[in-house]
Amino acid sequence: MPITEFLERNASQYGSDVCLVEVNPDIQEKKRMTWREFELIQQTTMTHYRREITWHVFNEKANRFANLLTERGIRKGDKVAILMMNCLEWLPIYFGILKTGAIVVPMNFRFDAEEIEYCLKLSEANALIFGPQFIGRIEEKEEIISRNCWLIYAGRDCPMFADSYDELTANCSSHYVGPELTDADDAAIYFSSGTTGFPKAILHNHESLMHSAKTEQMHHGQTKDDVFLCIPPLYHTGAKMHWFGSLISGGKAVLLKGVTPKTILETISNEKCTIVWLLVPWAQDILVALESGQLHLEDYELSQWRLMHIGAQPVPQSLIKRWKEVFPHHQYDTNYGLSESIGPGCVHLGVENIHKVGAIGIPGYGWEAKIIHQDGTEVAQGEVGELAVKGPGVMTCYFNNPEATAEVLHDGWLYTGDMAEQDADGFYYLVDRKKDVIISGGENLYPVQIENFLSQHPAIMDVAVIGLADERLGEIAAAVIEVKPGMSLTEEEVNEFCLGMPRYKRPRKIIFTKVPRNATGKIEKPRLREMYNSTNLVEAQNMA
Repeated sequence: MPITEFLERNASQYGSDVCLVEVNPDIQEKKRMTWREFELIQQTTMTHYRREITWHVFNEKANRFANLLTERGIRKGDKVAILMMNCLEWLPIYFGILKTGAIVVPMNFRFDAEEIEYCLKLSEANALIFGPQFIGRIEEKEEIISRNCWLIYAGRDCPMFADSYDELTANCSSHYVGPELTDADDAAIYFSSGTTGFPKAILHNHESLMHSAKTEQMHHGQTKDDVFLCIPPLYHTGAKMHWFGSLISGGKAVLLKGVTPKTILETISNEKCTIVWLLVPWAQDILVALESGQLHLEDYELSQWRLMHIGAQPVPQSLIKRWKEVFPHHQYDTNYGLSESIGPGCVHLGVENIHKVGAIGIPGYGWEAKIIHQDGTEVAQGEVGELAVKGPGVMTCYFNNPEATAEVLHDGWLYTGDMAEQDADGFYYLVDRKKDVIISGGENLYPVQIENFLSQHPAIMDVAVIGLADERLGEIAAAVIEVKPGMSLTEEEVNEFCLGMPRYKRPRKIIFTKVPRNATGKIEKPRLREMYNSTNLVEAQNMA
């Protein structure tokens, strides 16, 4: 069953219900409204920064775009790329592409012109729809891109080298009858983070998309009454697959453009959000703002907020302990996944397992997991090895890259590249990325373990541990530390705190600076290693 059938069902059964809301905090911030003031004028003057659509309109927009693509020769198996910031049009465009049987290709909005050209060529994209923020980048490569790729522009003031989405879809029918779709049909190409060079293209079929929706709904029990706050970029599997829980239940979702602790809490309050997926930095920022007195809980209506869950990177236990002290009524879950496993959920903690905070959890709905040696055999319980997962959401392949596919897919098992261990109760704990393990004097150091320890220090906002080359030991552990606003911390104080760790695990270098994270919250460790190696260290310290 293709996931588009959920959209058509929702349009039929809940057509007049609001399904998507877009909130622009930049404009909202200027209004400086409390949630009570918001309620009073929501129906009159809020439309200039708050937009919404119903399930009926959502489906009509998807149908119009599907008709446009079909009229222009896009057929089942073709590829249509999306390069847009989060907005109300994003998901209808995504579903319009799926309805035609074409393969949707979401693209990272951080891609530069070279990466855009590379990914369009790699995915063999027949069309690209892009937003106003990307005119310059597309124009830079337009002569090359447009040879094989139809350019569609979504926004005002359409550039000369593209066709206008608004003008063309306005003349298309709001009814669409497309080709028959099956679970085995190709559906989407997502791109890897590209931390080791240019990204790889990850191909998923319709079964993957459908299973991600079922997994999300099974894990978090979304109902028609739930309101999901979506903050991360929709090009990423994490945000979209969590939204699939709203799709399958017919519930409402809110797209928040821009992130500060104040706008997050305001939006949760104003829109009566019940489920919020946060990245570690955003949760940290909210706690700091509340603990410092910058924000006050009593200024917001948050009683309806039932679930906070985190994914995309390891979660410090100390962070969740602090969170539960501030929000004791919240259910909490953490979700583990990769784009290769259609995003979050192949392993998850489960809201009933709060006593196991620190673990990534147990296999998710419909998933299997195991920990293996390098030769593929399973390790003994309690030993560290590579995590492998198997289930209906595993990718079909790395598109046009059989060598890379063969490295990670083995008899249906996806080798994740993450090192993990399992406790006696069957819960999995991430130890680190395979490529991030530090070998110092013959000892394996797992940066995540050191980061978890350091994150307990009351003055540390964020921390990343990386390996730096060392003549004697091969590598040493370096801790890149971001201090909380208004607090101070010295190298001596960090070293004293680290006396609570075994000697061989203690970082031998302390660097105070901001910890860089990408759009999905992952620490950019390749960038840090490049910045702080022996040749670039002085320059990097000057930048810090």
